[in-house]
Amino acid sequence: MIASDTIDRPATAPGAPSLPRGLAGTPDDKEMLRAAADLTRDISVARAGIYWPDMLLSVTLGYALLAATIFSHSTAAALALGVVSALFLYRALLFIHELTHIHKTALPGFRFAWNLLLGIPLLIPSFMYEGVHTLHHTRVRYGTAEDPEYLPLALMKPWTLPLFTLSALLLPVGLLIRSALLVPLGVAIPPLRRLVWERASSLSINPAFRRRPPEGDFARMVFWQELGASAWAIVVLAWSATHSWHPLAVAIGVVSLVALLNQVRTLVAHLWENEGEAMTVTGQYLDTVNVPPTAALGGLWAPVGLRYHALHHLLPSLPYHSLGEAHRRLIAQLGLQSTYNRSNYPSLPPLLMRLVRSTMVRR
Repeated sequence: MIASDTIDRPATAPGAPSLPRGLAGTPDDKEMLRAAADLTRDISVARAGIYWPDMLLSVTLGYALLAATIFSHSTAAALALGVVSALFLYRALLFIHELTHIHKTALPGFRFAWNLLLGIPLLIPSFMYEGVHTLHHTRVRYGTAEDPEYLPLALMKPWTLPLFTLSALLLPVGLLIRSALLVPLGVAIPPLRRLVWERASSLSINPAFRRRPPEGDFARMVFWQELGASAWAIVVLAWSATHSWHPLAVAIGVVSLVALLNQVRTLVAHLWENEGEAMTVTGQYLDTVNVPPTAALGGLWAPVGLRYHALHHLLPSLPYHSLGEAHRRLIAQLGLQSTYNRSNYPSLPPLLMRLVRSTMVRR
């Protein structure tokens, strides 16, 4: 676990006023914000004809290749099949990000189908992201200690980056323990149930984040999703114990690769340079990253629109299939010298190197 107190902060003279530093002091670019809203009104509706086939095809190919990996008799073939399976499951899983932003009536049945096909079987039901990710988009929370998805990684010690990245490999085992053991035990032990909900029920990276209890319709949704995930985890463990551990071990390996891919993507989703101050929308945008389609393999490591992460922070409710067109319109309207273009980067490696170099600089 990475603690935020590993940051080396610059010394401040006693009694000196606390002034916004870096991007936290960036004023809003009203021309960019206005253009982003005006140029995308006609492409703001989620299209079922894109969402459903994309998700279903990704799920089908992901599971088919996972089955082929499990039954393969060749180690080399199993490794190749496992990698491709992970890429398709990764794409399918990232629709959880869309579920947090699209209106609940926009795609009837999509949330239920996604949870049935992916969220429950992979023990990542949508409640683990819904109600959490939207806090990351709140203007007064982004980049602060109350943001569940922000750590100032660029300001931390160099060893935090490999620790942060490799910790993702433990995710599937942690999810299995959570659903098969901790959640059922929590039914009989209220303090444990409260602890699991606060600390282990959200896909967050901020160790200081504590999740509030669910309420109303959301609480009912959580109940059914928790029940489904726990029942599935117990059945899988029971079957594995009485038949074979091989399928589960292979599945854990593939899901670990999915988690690793997502963690690497997370490393370059932001510049991670904010020190806890509230930021303007433009400041948030500039702390976030677009890697447009010219980047090699961008659609593999940042699928479902996440290569346009900065643009997504400008327009959180814009469906993923509209982000490419929105990007083209904004570049054409605002130009290459605009604030908008400052968050566009050529590819993944330079962003990783920038982050690594930032951790090497003593502050």
